[in-house]
Amino acid sequence: MTARMAAALAVGFYYGFTWGSAAIAAEQPPSSIASSLAEFGTAGRESCRRAIDSLPLQRIASAHHDLIGHYRGSTTLHRRLPTETIHCDPDLLAFLLTKPEALVDIWRVLGISRVSLDPIARGQWQLSDGYGTVGMVQLIHHEQSQGGGLMIFHGQGGYSGPLSPKDLTGGCLLVIRHFDILEDDGRPTQRVEMEAFLEVHGLGLELVTRTLRPLIVRSAAANLHEICLFVSQFSAAAERNPAGIARLANRMNHTSAADRQMLVNVSCGGMARQDGHGSAAAKLHEELASRWLPVESLDSLRR
Repeated sequence: MTARMAAALAVGFYYGFTWGSAAIAAEQPPSSIASSLAEFGTAGRESCRRAIDSLPLQRIASAHHDLIGHYRGSTTLHRRLPTETIHCDPDLLAFLLTKPEALVDIWRVLGISRVSLDPIARGQWQLSDGYGTVGMVQLIHHEQSQGGGLMIFHGQGGYSGPLSPKDLTGGCLLVIRHFDILEDDGRPTQRVEMEAFLEVHGLGLELVTRTLRPLIVRSAAANLHEICLFVSQFSAAAERNPAGIARLANRMNHTSAADRQMLVNVSCGGMARQDGHGSAAAKLHEELASRWLPVESLDSLRR
């Protein structure tokens, strides 16, 4: 992969397809993860226009209408990713979608990510991946309905670093839909649908569509899959080990005290108690972090 291609991939990967942040890497190669997915989603210019037109513009603040219209005509790469499922309570998913900085803080405590996602205003975050990609993410629309919800994020960012001889910039409109479903075993399960409209500045359309598309789409599908898997594992661990969740929350010093308590409440049902010997916390850390690479390994992959 050339430096320019790698840098463009970083912009698309970090701003387009994972709630504004690609954060964790599994122990198995991304190609192995993605190969387990039957498809990487659908795309096309006409499907992009139809997708934009299907957004409930009448319920979206008028201040954002021009922005949405902009992506109808300027999207470099549109992708509707394969549907994912998360085994968790709907309140936990809703909390993590509206407070994504808490999820990133969990990864930081576990040592499996260098991403930072810092709130700068209500529904706005400043993002850094720790390797040269930075930007801003804003929640421009959020609606909740019985059994599901719709969220639209807009991200703008750029890359500056050794992977590219010049700075690169890009933007993305990210649409997330989620629905409550009930599986045969009775576990609460959420279906997540994600659609991204990516605009990469300063790169030819042919380069993006012919060369970068397979890389971006494969990475996006794999990363979304891993994040959903992590949330499912976090929810299951909270049921078995609420004391460990409480101790982990106490270490999330990039998250407000109120949000830490809310995380404990929605993941453990308010039943968490501290473990005086710390064994619950150690067990939880091992359970949640064992699948994903520590930050030192992530650094070595970047070199």
